Amino acid sequence: MPSDIRVKICGLTRSQDLAAVVYAGAAYAGFVFFEKSPRHLEVEAAKALALEAPVGLAKVALTVNATDAELDRITEAVPLDMLQLHGAESPERVAALRERYGLPVMKAVGIADESDLPKLVEYSRVADQLLVDAKPPKDGGLPGGNGLAFDWRLIAGRRWAVPWMLAGGLTPENVRDAVHLTGARQVDVSSGVEAAPGLKDAALISDFVQAAQS
Repeated sequence: MPSDIRVKICGLTRSQDLAAVVYAGAAYAGFVFFEKSPRHLEVEAAKALALEAPVGLAKVALTVNATDAELDRITEAVPLDMLQLHGAESPERVAALRERYGLPVMKAVGIADESDLPKLVEYSRVADQLLVDAKPPKDGGLPGGNGLAFDWRLIAGRRWAVPWMLAGGLTPENVRDAVHLTGARQVDVSSGVEAAPGLKDAALISDFVQAAQS
């Protein structure tokens, strides 16, 4: 019986990576629009990749504190199904962007300890989905994709008013335990299925999806 665990593979940069995501049966494909990231895509490259995606694969644009002008460029060129906000966007900003673009919005919230959990409740009031991620290191330049996990026991058994996705340090080796411990029905991976930063490994993608759904 197929599992209902939905998998997002983020940071796709090449056609063969998108093909591996489709073949493995992932539900979401993530494109990164953040110049500091090794997974950053220019708008035209993202458009070309998104147009290769089959119907039914949700195409997600990850942005970090993007301006309206930047988001206008992305959304006008790239056929998208969802925006993922991975910066310090306020709840008011999340609500405004949902209205402006008419797309579902997923808000990433970094977790390090219990004091971060109220933010999940706050953003659940304005976002369509939550991405529960590890809080990046203070000196790190990247808000995500760092391969770091947080203590999953912090969110074990917790639920919010909207669907949520678990991220942060997930790999084919640990995703089954993560799902079991947290009760997550959706998981997100980027660096955990890479051969090198920005270059996905088809075998790891397949192993990850199988492990998540087993």
